[in-house]
Amino acid sequence: MTTNRIALVTGANKGIGLEIARQLAQAGVYVLIGARDDDRGRTAVADLARQGLASQALQLDVTDAASISAAALAIRNEHGRLDILVNNAGIFDATDGPPGKASMDAVRRVFETNFFGALAVTQAMLPLLREAPAARIVNLSSSLGSLTLNGDPSSTYYAAQYIGYNASKAALNMLTVQLREALRGTPIVVNSVSPGFVKTDLTGYGTMTPAEGARLPVQHALAGEDNGAFVEPGGTTPW
Repeated sequence: MTTNRIALVTGANKGIGLEIARQLAQAGVYVLIGARDDDRGRTAVADLARQGLASQALQLDVTDAASISAAALAIRNEHGRLDILVNNAGIFDATDGPPGKASMDAVRRVFETNFFGALAVTQAMLPLLREAPAARIVNLSSSLGSLTLNGDPSSTYYAAQYIGYNASKAALNMLTVQLREALRGTPIVVNSVSPGFVKTDLTGYGTMTPAEGARLPVQHALAGEDNGAFVEPGGTTPW
């Protein structure tokens, strides 16, 4: 059982998730690389190991209840606690779109990962987070989840009408708000973090690298002072 802080990052085998894992490991955190595909998880661990960074692959499909339960049990048996949970796993579906055109199957798929998956993982990990002296939960959100920005024609995000993705991130923000109230009086801190406009396999384009996008989530995973906030690079995001 390690004395270092233990972090679980979901969807950590690539993109922002892998960079969050890398930067947490660089800060001395022992990182569990949550990945649906075991081989991809092990590849990510090998990538970090080449930089002398300690991590461990953990098979975790956030849409599979049995996988989540098995992951929670494995963490309890090996580490006894969890100090940091980063709900990073997320998807975008190309057949998503405005309310009148979006594929209902796409909307359901997006919600299954982006919201239901994060909620299920959080529920399973809360007992382990309560075992840590000062645990932190970081929900990887997006400015597209802001009701305020979605309703503001002057916003740069106004034209990005994806009812499934945007609504799933708004729901994730509600998870942050309600968790903050549910955990009031405990040392557990929870925040929604919008990493910025990052170019990944998910977006295909953007103005930031995954390493740049990982900085703010890592900051809040390690020592951010906000609690129950919705933050982005440079400040707070309106709900």
